[in-house]
Amino acid sequence: MTSSAIRPDTDPALRDFGGGPFGIYVHVPFCATRCGYCDFNTYTAGELGTSASPGSWLAALRGELAAAAESFAALPSPQPDVSTVFVGGGTPSLLGGDGLAEVLAAVRANFTLAPDAEITTESNPESTSPQFFERIREAGFTRVSLGMQSAAEHVLKVLDRTHTPGRAVAAAREAEAAGFDHVNLDLIYGTPGETDADLDASLDAVLAAGVDHVSAYSLIVEDGTAMARKVRRGELPAPDDDVLAARYERIDARLVSAGLTWYEVSNWAASDSARCRHNLGYWDGGDWLGAGPGAHSHLGGVRWWNVKHPARYADRVAAGGLPAAGWEALTAAERYTERVMLVVRLRSGLPLDDLDAAGRAAAHRIVADGLAREVRGRMILTARGRLLADAVVRELLT
Repeated sequence: MTSSAIRPDTDPALRDFGGGPFGIYVHVPFCATRCGYCDFNTYTAGELGTSASPGSWLAALRGELAAAAESFAALPSPQPDVSTVFVGGGTPSLLGGDGLAEVLAAVRANFTLAPDAEITTESNPESTSPQFFERIREAGFTRVSLGMQSAAEHVLKVLDRTHTPGRAVAAAREAEAAGFDHVNLDLIYGTPGETDADLDASLDAVLAAGVDHVSAYSLIVEDGTAMARKVRRGELPAPDDDVLAARYERIDARLVSAGLTWYEVSNWAASDSARCRHNLGYWDGGDWLGAGPGAHSHLGGVRWWNVKHPARYADRVAAGGLPAAGWEALTAAERYTERVMLVVRLRSGLPLDDLDAAGRAAAHRIVADGLAREVRGRMILTARGRLLADAVVRELLT
C-alpha cells in the first residue's frame, strides 16, 4: 500500500477483496465544542483556526473518493456495489442538510450504491431541525443516529454535552415525521454522579421516543481527555465496574421488555431490519473504505488509515492520490484474533468451527461456566457472559 494508490500488485491480500458486502465510512472531523470524555479525531473551529474548514474538507473528500474509485478499478475483482454508507464524526449535522446532501452526492459520483443501501448519519440533537431531517431524507439518507447520552441535565454537564435533556427525544420524533423508519438513540451509562433514577429517566425518554434502535455504552475514561485529567486529580471518581454491570442489566431488562432485542453486546433493535448493517459489516470482518481525516479502511485483510489533521489531509489529497498515513497487511493470526474479538459479541454467535483446537476447548469451558450457550454449532453469550465479554475473549485466545 502506498499513500497514493491501492496497489494489488504489491499487496496480494487485496486480491481477496470483493467477496462480500462493502461499506463506505465518511469521517466529519468538526465539533462545536469538545466533550470531556471524547478522544475521537475531532476539532473545534477555535482549534482549527484558518487551517481548515467544512468547505476545504468537502473538496478534499471529493478528491479522495475519486482517487479511491480510480484505484479500485485496478483491483482484480470487480468493485462491488456499496451496501452501506455511514457518515460519522465529529458532528456531521454541523454541515447542515445541504452539506450532508453534498457528501452523499460525492459518494454517488464515484461509487454505485446498491438499490437497498443503508445510508446513516450521526447527528447532534442541537444541530438538527425538522427542515434538516426533511432535507437529508430527500437526499437519500435512510437512517439517523442521535447522540442522547442521558436525560439528566447534571449528567450531561459532567460529560460536557451541550444539548438540553429533552432535545434528543424531540429530534427523534422530527426524524420520524420526516419519513425515517430507522432512528437510533445513543446512551452513555456510568457517568460519575448518575443515579439509578437518572438512568430510568433516560430509558423512559428513549422508549417514549419510539425509536427502533438503541445503543448503550459504558463510560470509558480515555487517556488524554479532559475527563481523565479530572479523575487523575480526584475531581471525579472513576467509573465503578460493579455499578456499570448493574446499569447494563437494568438497561437490557427495560429494552427487552419494550420489544428491543440485543444483537450486539451494546446494541438493541426492534427488528432485524432495524439493525445497523454498516456496523454489522465491521463486526463480521467485512470490507469498507474510510474517507476523511483519520478514517480507517479495510479491504481483503489489508488495513490503512488516513492522516489525522484536516489541513494535512487536504494537502495530501491535493498532491494527488490517497491520504494514507500508514498500512498493514493482517497476518492469519491477527485476522483470527480480530474475528474472535468481534464475532463473539454478536447474538448470532461465534461458529465453533472458526476456532482452533485450543479455542474450541476454551469455548466448552465457557459454556460449562454458564457464560455462553452452544446453539447449532455456535457459541452465544448468556446475559452473564455479555457482562464478561472481554474475559470470554481472553479465554478463547489464551
